[in-house]
Amino acid sequence: MSPLTSDQMKTLQHDLARIADQESRLHLPHFNQAIAWDIGLALKRLAEARGHAVTIEIRLAHELVFFHAMPGTTPANADWARRKRNTVELLHRSSYAVGRSLALEGSSLETMMGLPARDYASHGGSFPVRLAGGACVGTVTVSGLPQREDHALVVEVLALQCDLEPTAIALD
Repeated sequence: MSPLTSDQMKTLQHDLARIADQESRLHLPHFNQAIAWDIGLALKRLAEARGHAVTIEIRLAHELVFFHAMPGTTPANADWARRKRNTVELLHRSSYAVGRSLALEGSSLETMMGLPARDYASHGGSFPVRLAGGACVGTVTVSGLPQREDHALVVEVLALQCDLEPTAIALD
């Protein structure tokens, strides 16, 4: 892996600061199967409105509570969702934050933690579901778009769920 340029480092640092803000602000007052269903449907509707084909997976306490693979996706999208979600469940950080941090360090999950790429992915699209007190109780994952767009889609819907203006916390 070649060393990062100064501009690449600044971009990664900026993104990491924005993602940290997202992770600190996107906390739900409570989370259950009904809310997971609402979030899943909102993701599906938004993706359809934009002409995107994505796989959506939402988990509560490590239990699958919403899954939808849109026409145009493949089983590979479900596998990517699983791998990204595994990363979030282990580290309680968004998969995009993990990936950007590793890119900044010039490392990988396998190198840093011995985690196999077959089961863990540090690509954007999975986000921890946190309650107002900070407890991580689930995950919302999307796969099918470029990683930054997967991340942005999840953040947009979670922002709406938290009564926040999505553009106020979106990545630039």
